[in-house]
Amino acid sequence: MTSTGLRRPGRRDLIEHPPRPLTGPRQLRRDFGPLYAANGLIGLIFAATGPVAVILAVGSRGGLSPAELASWIFGVFFLNGLLTAGACWLYRQPLAFFWTIPGTVLVGPALTHLSWPEVVGAFYGTSVLMLLLGLSGWVRRAMAAVPMPIVMGMVAAVFLRFGTDLVHALRDDLMIAGPMVAVFILLSVRPRAWAPPIIVALLVGAVVIAVTGRFTPGPADATGLLAAPVWQAPVWSTQAMIELVVPLAITVLVVQNGQGIAVLRAAHHDPPINVLTIACGLWSALAAAVGAISTCLTGPTNALLTASGERSRQYTAGICCGLLAMVFGLFAPALTRLMLAAPAAFIATLAGLAMLRVLQAAFVTAFRTRFTLGALVTFMVTVADVSILNIGGAFWGLLAGLAVSFLLERPDFTASRAGWSTPPSPERGR
Repeated sequence: MTSTGLRRPGRRDLIEHPPRPLTGPRQLRRDFGPLYAANGLIGLIFAATGPVAVILAVGSRGGLSPAELASWIFGVFFLNGLLTAGACWLYRQPLAFFWTIPGTVLVGPALTHLSWPEVVGAFYGTSVLMLLLGLSGWVRRAMAAVPMPIVMGMVAAVFLRFGTDLVHALRDDLMIAGPMVAVFILLSVRPRAWAPPIIVALLVGAVVIAVTGRFTPGPADATGLLAAPVWQAPVWSTQAMIELVVPLAITVLVVQNGQGIAVLRAAHHDPPINVLTIACGLWSALAAAVGAISTCLTGPTNALLTASGERSRQYTAGICCGLLAMVFGLFAPALTRLMLAAPAAFIATLAGLAMLRVLQAAFVTAFRTRFTLGALVTFMVTVADVSILNIGGAFWGLLAGLAVSFLLERPDFTASRAGWSTPPSPERGR
């Protein structure tokens, strides 16, 4: 499952089997280390800041109570953290699950004319659709048919904002971003630095925030410290099913899972696509029970987990991230206020530095050899972020890139009949 070469997806074994023997406690202790703990922590910090702000903004505008919002956050962290830790341990590779951010944005307009129980009913409908698609094996075959450069053109466009946010942080808040970038570069120059550069950058940023008094937690509210899940009874609405189910499934399977799978393949992992789809379907139903949106294989967090370290040990960063996510879910009301109190420049700089190599790999894979015109069109359409039929630009970017390559790059399809090619790493080459 984690060999450096990727096998061509076959029709046998609808359910991809985990490697044997299963990882025991001794092996887990040997593989774990400070670098992987830091990568797991940074993955959680990313998920617990900007994406949580999206949930809070959408839910508040939609009229959800503080208790319902806290329950939503509990679901996407605790339940998905449990799935993440288990999947990483079982398949011995980083497989971080959180929630669909584009899908959360889709829910905002729907709450202006649909009740919250009707939206929850659509969450259940989406989970059933994804489960059926996973059991059919269709998703794995579809993923194998899309050329990697076109997928990575979409990934490069989606992740580009991490790089631009880093530049904006340096421009807008040099006091925080400047020392973090400086220490990251200085330690990256040395092949054997005393500590991973991203860890030191995190610590330096935290010290600067403390010294300058930039930590500004908001007032405590009635939700308390510990999460109290609110069980949601769905209401079945034809309008909600038509408006939300298919777009939500597309954001999970194509946009979010597509990013996550591409990122993991770029790091020379071999994610079990059918199992991932089935897991997203099952866990989306569990999440819906507490009013949380659909589960997905996240792209940015998996990119952070695979940003550094030995490939065979990166699964421990995923386990660490999953366990931390469970803790965050249990203390969701208090920790959400804590994470949102950090300056925006701190989060933007931390994520940007961690994603530099990932963004580099995405561009190299997209524009290195074949399908370069299709990858360029995918990149441009995705960056433009044009939403049609409540579906975001990443999906339309993929369609546009595939159409252009099919019309203008036919020889590339002939040369790439093997499906997914093994993407190069900017550090390893081929």
